[in-house]
Amino acid sequence: MRGARNSSRGTEAIASSTRSSVTPCGRSCSATIRCAGVLISVGLNSESTIRTVSLASSSLPTSVPQKWRRPVRQRSRLVRRTGPAHSRVEFAHPSEQEFARFLDYYRIRWHYEPVSFPIAWEGERVAEMFTPDFYLPEHDLYIELTTMKQSLVTPKNRKLRMLRELYPELNVRLLYRKDYTQLLAKAGYGALEVQHLRKEDVGEILISPVELESRVRALGRKISRDYRGQSLVLVGVLKGITFFLADLARQVKEPFVIDYLDLQRFAGALPQERVRIARDIDYPIEGRHVLLVEDIINTGFSTDYVLSELRRRQPTSLEVVTLLDRPLRRLVNVPLRYVGFQIPNDYVVGYGLDYRELYRNLPFICTLRASVYDIPTPPQEPAV
Repeated sequence: MRGARNSSRGTEAIASSTRSSVTPCGRSCSATIRCAGVLISVGLNSESTIRTVSLASSSLPTSVPQKWRRPVRQRSRLVRRTGPAHSRVEFAHPSEQEFARFLDYYRIRWHYEPVSFPIAWEGERVAEMFTPDFYLPEHDLYIELTTMKQSLVTPKNRKLRMLRELYPELNVRLLYRKDYTQLLAKAGYGALEVQHLRKEDVGEILISPVELESRVRALGRKISRDYRGQSLVLVGVLKGITFFLADLARQVKEPFVIDYLDLQRFAGALPQERVRIARDIDYPIEGRHVLLVEDIINTGFSTDYVLSELRRRQPTSLEVVTLLDRPLRRLVNVPLRYVGFQIPNDYVVGYGLDYRELYRNLPFICTLRASVYDIPTPPQEPAV
């Protein structure tokens, strides 16, 4: 994890995560780790599902408001066991368990509620803390899940502002429930029910056929220039790239080979399932220049997995061209060399993109009304 050190002021901010695991021998052990300038003492016991994390004192950035700038003398908290053993993690909400399964599917390591960050003090006492739902150590990313209820969003946004002021180099994202629902709908999550789709379900047109044609032509010209005289292989990720790849290929003037791969879709049911290539490419790419063709980049999970699999085959170069990019939804950074359009967070269909295999044949790209794919949150049973 990157440190949150402010070299110009000589100060440090707390940013920590639990990375250790129980030793195979089954004995208790302990470790001391320096993370972002903070000493973390971790005690482990294989007989227990609880780990204790103690943070040594650290000074806070001097640029924060006076009422927040207090030294943290010593604090401890209980940290639950991390994934993917869902049966041993007590999630506070079902959506957190769903998200953990989604991360497991894409082989993303995660920690659930890894650490609490002090964000307000009363004298020497910590008055308020913020505990992110997940930490992804391989991407140094904290994620907080939330619904669109104003009563929840407003205080969480306030805490995030305070957190970012105190720890400016901390990488934290707020993931809304509607964004996650759209993500699952695109990935084929089994809990989503197919509904009757009407013309009224289609929202505004974002990209017209003329705009698509013009942009694809421009991408083809640029790719032709960049790969002049090279041995190029276009690899399309099925199925959303069908129209885009066909039109793009007609605009590339250099010789090339086209191949396809497909990923097993996330079903969200079995914790042991992991992402895998359901249909692999046929053409050997070792020593070739490979251009991965995507229809849309959202979180970056699937593209990151495909890139890692293709790199093992030792191509001379490996780049990505995507028709649509949704950077506001990004959780994993993936290198994009060519981008057709950047779009907002709305669920989009058309020009190869679908909802439950429908709307691929639309000649434009348009939004889909939320009423089509939203799942009403079931009412909570009253506490007894």
